[in-house]
Amino acid sequence: MHDHSEMDLMLKGYGLTTAKILYHFPDHPHLLQSYIWQDYDIAPKFPVLIRFIEFWKTKLDGPLHSVVYTHQKLIAPNEWRKVDGEFVLH
Repeated sequence: MHDHSEMDLMLKGYGLTTAKILYHFPDHPHLLQSYIWQDYDIAPKFPVLIRFIEFWKTKLDGPLHSVVYTHQKLIAPNEWRKVDGEFVLH
């Protein structure tokens, strides 16, 4: 996904997703640590976030406690329109 510009992603319907991840310390499972993750993703299925969570569960040692996320669509396709014009400066 990172081979596209941010504008390309937004025009394709991606929005900014931010997740607060709480996880257990591997050596002290009674302690929780937070991690903030942010990337462009598509609601409501959130394939990028789901891929990251699967990566975390299979590759990292700190077991997940919870994931809370927000999503903000930054640009809607109908907010862009082609405008032709000219400014004449004297």
